[in-house]
Amino acid sequence: MADSTSTLKSAAMLDQMKNHLASDAGKKLLKSIGLVYQFKIAPKKIGRDEEIFVVDLVKGEITKGPYEGKPDVTFSFTDADFLAVATGKMNPQMAFIRGAMKIKGSLSAAQKFTPDIFPKPSKL
Repeated sequence: MADSTSTLKSAAMLDQMKNHLASDAGKKLLKSIGLVYQFKIAPKKIGRDEEIFVVDLVKGEITKGPYEGKPDVTFSFTDADFLAVATGKMNPQMAFIRGAMKIKGSLSAAQKFTPDIFPKPSKL
């Protein structure tokens, strides 16, 4: 496996999310969503040099690398578009319509993917 450091800005956001899932707000998410999301995030173009991350909202884990088993839904994004959706700058439905986000798997699970599942970026 390639080394686990990532040049993606999304990786830093997902790293922050690990702490978020351990918080009370994060634990509420697990109860309300309870799905496994797999993200394929590419630096510039969907399908090229993607890094795969799994956000497991059943176990409350975030891991790098493909999910073992079948995730409820897999999303493909570019790094910039993932951040835009995760920070609420782009509506997930608009991202999908524009082709900025590709979805494979359960559409009902995909509809529960909103910026609300991400921690608000901390102001330093």
